[in-house]
Amino acid sequence: MKKQLLTPLALLPLLVAAQAPNFTVTGKIGHLNAPAKVYFDYMDDGKSKSDSAFVKDGAFRFTGHTSPYSYVRMGLSHDGSGKQRAVYGGDVIYFYMGKEKVKIQSADSLIHATISGSKVNEEYNAYNRFIGGTIMELTKAVNIAFSSGTAAQQKDTAYFQTIDKQYRQNIANRATKQIEFAQQYPNSYFSVIALSEAGGMKGVSSVETLYNNLSEELRNTDPGKELAQRINAAHTIVEGATAPAFTQNNINGQPVTLNSYRGKYVLLEFWASWCSPCRAENPNLRKQYAQYKDKGFEVLGVSLDDDKQKWAQAIEADQLPWTHVSDLKGWNNEVGRLYGIRAVPASFLLNPEGKIIGINLRGETLNNKLATIWPQE
Repeated sequence: MKKQLLTPLALLPLLVAAQAPNFTVTGKIGHLNAPAKVYFDYMDDGKSKSDSAFVKDGAFRFTGHTSPYSYVRMGLSHDGSGKQRAVYGGDVIYFYMGKEKVKIQSADSLIHATISGSKVNEEYNAYNRFIGGTIMELTKAVNIAFSSGTAAQQKDTAYFQTIDKQYRQNIANRATKQIEFAQQYPNSYFSVIALSEAGGMKGVSSVETLYNNLSEELRNTDPGKELAQRINAAHTIVEGATAPAFTQNNINGQPVTLNSYRGKYVLLEFWASWCSPCRAENPNLRKQYAQYKDKGFEVLGVSLDDDKQKWAQAIEADQLPWTHVSDLKGWNNEVGRLYGIRAVPASFLLNPEGKIIGINLRGETLNNKLATIWPQE
């Protein structure tokens, strides 16, 4: 009896130690003071974590627990106008870190800051030099190229098409270099990242062999597991296959199962409140839902949001009467990963037996498909 009581207590120090802080990020940005505020978002083994801190005489500090490789987004609101403006249109940087003491320093802004103390980020920078830069760097370069044109050129469709063609070629070249990186450095964590991104460009079948050649340790990282799910989805989530079963909570926290829709046609719709194309399609979905719901048609929305309030506001604003589910893990939504989702909107039309009979149907394509199921009398 005593042994049974003592064993759980003896484990408590180990459990606490497992989540003990293992990184520190300190910053010094000039002599800024409140209301200037820094917003800190990072991934810890597939789980999104967030923190924030006011700046005092330019200084700020974060500490916490992270996996050996963690992707970070840091935004600075100079005037206290909030996180959204800071990270989506303001002073923002992205970097990698590990279990390290990281220092960020600049005279005026995050975007001009130097990052030191992180071997993980140095490895990330070397990877980016090999592949030709980050997507954000390539996007910035194309915007500069477009802006360098005269007013007349910027109104010229041919001028835009020339710059756009070069941008797309640079993205394609980057994907090719990512595959080369994975071939040359199969023991690097960034080979997993490279194959994941290249697979999104060239199709996951193009990177499957290289992925299988990675070490078990790399394949068991969260990005490695996510890529494995996408590879599996490419083979199994196809027209004629049975859609994978899942359970996820609705907006009220109640579990909803896909199998509960058997006997009806259901559109499994992956979307998010921040996705403009998704929101643009919602009026058409409302129309089709109203037309066919009494004949056995349902829509099940799976949101890739990570903010419940924004998710709920979008449902209300767009007047979406069907059931919605989410685990509020953003791109790490478990159903999204199960179905290999890398972009939204994405959808799968299922028949009453749960088999996939259409993929990424929207607009008139969806309307025509539903009209073949229920011809107008």
